[in-house]
Amino acid sequence: MPTNKKGDRRERELVNRLDDAGFAVMRAPASGSATQRELPDVLAGNGESFYAIEAKSSAGDPIYLTGEEVQALVYFAQNFGAKPRIAVRFDREDWYFFHPSDCYTTDGGNYRVKKETALADGTDMAELVGDTEKVTLEEATERGTATTDPAGDDHPDDGVRKLLQAVADGTLTVDEAAEALD
Repeated sequence: MPTNKKGDRRERELVNRLDDAGFAVMRAPASGSATQRELPDVLAGNGESFYAIEAKSSAGDPIYLTGEEVQALVYFAQNFGAKPRIAVRFDREDWYFFHPSDCYTTDGGNYRVKKETALADGTDMAELVGDTEKVTLEEATERGTATTDPAGDDHPDDGVRKLLQAVADGTLTVDEAAEALD
């Protein structure tokens, strides 16, 4: 499939996902090519959070953005009052989001996101739209060591429950939860 058709399809997919999550969302027509102004691919807001998003997809290779693309995104987002986000999607994976400052910058001033980085460090769709909050393994074990009920009794099993919930939410892998229990 030609790159632009696949990219257009991916952008429409992102728009639909954000719409399903309750965001008012708009896809900029052809972004920078239809106008002299540099526009983000997607604008989305829900009354509390507003995003200007540059969307990229790849079959598996690292995703690169030029420094100019990212500068234009940040400039537009600041003037519009939105948070700039780079959205990446690799085949057979979900969307992951990055603030431009969280992306690797090459010696040439371009930006790169590898698939491994997206899966490990990216904000997933559920977290972006406010359905879940990313919890690191360390945070889960710190929060989940023990809790106290209104009667003042400690319940160490609540830590296990929180780890299991993190696995169910997809925040932790089974191996990460097992490691936390060791």
